[in-house]
Amino acid sequence: MGDAGTAARYPPAMKIATFNINGIKARLPRLIEWLEQKAPDVACLQEIKSVDEGFPRGEIEALGYHVETHGQKGFNGVALLSKIKPDEVNRGLPGDDTDEQARFIEGVFSVEGGVVRVCSLYLPNGNPSDDPVKYPYKLAWMARLEAFARDRMALEEPLILAGDYNVIPEPHDAKDASQWVTDALFLPQTRAAFRRLENLGFVDAVRATNDETPLFSFWDYQAGAWQKNNGIRIDHLMLSPEASDRLRSTAIEKHVRAWEKPSDHVPVVGHFAF
Repeated sequence: MGDAGTAARYPPAMKIATFNINGIKARLPRLIEWLEQKAPDVACLQEIKSVDEGFPRGEIEALGYHVETHGQKGFNGVALLSKIKPDEVNRGLPGDDTDEQARFIEGVFSVEGGVVRVCSLYLPNGNPSDDPVKYPYKLAWMARLEAFARDRMALEEPLILAGDYNVIPEPHDAKDASQWVTDALFLPQTRAAFRRLENLGFVDAVRATNDETPLFSFWDYQAGAWQKNNGIRIDHLMLSPEASDRLRSTAIEKHVRAWEKPSDHVPVVGHFAF
């Protein structure tokens, strides 16, 4: 193949996005509108709330995307939409064979000079934080994610852990951090587990490119949160050093929150020189 074939397979710049759509059935028109308008090369979706066979593949494939899902009925569920077909897909976060919740999918994509690994993850909410099951499950899931990340880093390949982390990393990532002190998204143990990921060498893409505050990715449907800009930043692109080296810019596409029947999350996007 000549240069044209190479260009088609290896986009000179890749736009990789994470977007918790809060239910594919309710959000399909908004998702299609966003894909047509913003055309990410890889879109990591969370909370598709659909079994694999119920996901509207045809409508999305018609836009030129490959579709890979890891779903379950009514809850959770993640997906990878990509303009280039993944070489490999892995479903489920290793470390607990009894965990039946669909929260993690990894795709391996060929790029010039090697591969990039992109994961779509939906980290457990963990509330109520005094629940004897829900919060320990969140911390255990974060420990499994840390172990997975450590194993993948040994490959020395670009790795992007993209998703709804249900973690408010710092006080300035909330309109009013005092409202969240007893919440599982902001408890010291939650933030410490997130920092352990950073201490492995992972970089928070948005904070690496933007020190503006406040920056939010989620506004609740309740109490006029969007109108009051009472938001939090919980959707993150965490980058291995090899991916961070290729990061050029980021964006939080908050205009999507003002669309009709929106998700309560908005897309978070990274532009990479892959």
